Amino acid sequence: DLALSEAAAALEAGEVPVGCVFAHPARGVIGRGRNNTVASRNGTRHAELEAIDRMLDVDGVPPESVAECTLYVTVEPCLMCASALRQLRVSRVVFGAANDKFGGCGSVLSLHADGGASAAGDPPYPAVGGVRKAEAVALLRLFYAQENQNAPQPQKRTRKQLELGAEAARETQHLPGSERGGREPDS
Repeated sequence: DLALSEAAAALEAGEVPVGCVFAHPARGVIGRGRNNTVASRNGTRHAELEAIDRMLDVDGVPPESVAECTLYVTVEPCLMCASALRQLRVSRVVFGAANDKFGGCGSVLSLHADGGASAAGDPPYPAVGGVRKAEAVALLRLFYAQENQNAPQPQKRTRKQLELGAEAARETQHLPGSERGGREPDS
């Protein structure tokens, strides 16, 4: 419920609705986060990293406490976040929706598992997906159904730009190594 609440707050703020909580077995929730990529104008400010930074830097949670936590997150951690979680030695990850484009816990790569890329031999962690998937997917659908006010405006190409592009393509087709008929230089 708490991770979904964080995701709903992200949606309300115009962010991709991903939320997470770090649950410690003895101390309960010790960290929470939600996507903050739009407001911060920083593509790395995912929910997991927001929560980690807040826990370690602001709240002073020792890193070894993170190693005892289960992360509950609405969407499968991306490759970057899955790697960070492994380096922090998180105990377990439970996620809702799979991340078919960037998932680091099985959808694209299995960075969480034995044989997954790890820094300095960091131990793997179990990851379980599909928990509260319907609610997580519903939030994502709401986000993608609305107009993103922060998306860059598509630019129409002027006739001059199109002519310059065509001219550049013609000029480069005769260069060595060009895919349009040029040949590789002799070695």
